[in-house]
Amino acid sequence: MNGAAVSFRNIAKRYGDAVALADFTLDVRPGEFLTLLGPSGSGKSTALSVLAGFTEPSSGALSIDGRDVLAMPPERRNVGMVFQGYALFPHMDVFDNVSFPLRLRKVDRAQIRRRVEAALDMVQLSAYARRRPSELSGGQRQRVAFARAVVFEPSVLLMDEPLGALDLKLREAMQAEIKQYHRQLGCTIVFVTHDQGEALALSDRIAVMGQARIAQIGSPQAIYDSPASRYVAEFIGRTNALDLVPLGTGRWQLPQLGLEVHRSTWPAQSRALCVRPERLRRDPSPDAHPLAFEAEVSEVTFLGDQVHYLLRAGSVPALQLQEARGFHGRPLARGERVRLGFHPDEAAAVA
Repeated sequence: MNGAAVSFRNIAKRYGDAVALADFTLDVRPGEFLTLLGPSGSGKSTALSVLAGFTEPSSGALSIDGRDVLAMPPERRNVGMVFQGYALFPHMDVFDNVSFPLRLRKVDRAQIRRRVEAALDMVQLSAYARRRPSELSGGQRQRVAFARAVVFEPSVLLMDEPLGALDLKLREAMQAEIKQYHRQLGCTIVFVTHDQGEALALSDRIAVMGQARIAQIGSPQAIYDSPASRYVAEFIGRTNALDLVPLGTGRWQLPQLGLEVHRSTWPAQSRALCVRPERLRRDPSPDAHPLAFEAEVSEVTFLGDQVHYLLRAGSVPALQLQEARGFHGRPLARGERVRLGFHPDEAAAVA
């Protein structure tokens, strides 16, 4: 085998004429935190369900730690699962919830106690061992679900939108905790979410899903800075997708802004230039930001430490600019005219 913790090979799942997953091929490295990111219906949850053993694929091959697992039931695959709804047993206390997978595996009592106590200590819930789920906060229930999923030392930990039910502050706090647990345990995690911020914050690599396929896979930085398509650029963070017209011999036109640029390295099939809002600069210098144009502010949105602007520029009705608050001394006002610019090497030419 190829040494991958998880290996999908040409997995497909069809429901009649509907394609839920198409030619899905992916290797997850040992100890990696890999996120399947995409909108509803993109195939991410289907891929996770196939891996967990809840969904039988129409075709393809799947291995975990080098073992073919497609014929194995979920309980024999040695995978842990954390669900968005926690799936805790309401009639059991925290200790019994966490010990449940060990009792299923006929682990002896002394080892159950040792493992459960270690898991509860890791998630800082030792003092809550005899409480019922109804007596816990949302964040505490999520920690119990995590402890239960890792207490039997699974080969792979699967997490399906686990933070979706939490409010923003608690979600951010749980992101930090999950990263800490991952470092402590060194386990392989496959995480599913539609939340770009979550994926960027947590992942070693992200597989962006679209139309039942992987649209791009790479590190968070690579996907954000070098999207492979307009779809990826617009799904991950904010972007300005400007029309791009090839003129031949490495010359390109940005007709909406009335600009031309020479870049022989851009792919010939490129038809859009994606510029992140934070890459635009006010009062651009010719060397640092040679593609310059005039714009007028139409909307100003205060975001705390950031200010987000919408501007009219050329025939672009809603160009986005984002700046750190105080970066230029004062914010722009609605109706104000400003000169903006960017460097072509800080933009992505995509099909």
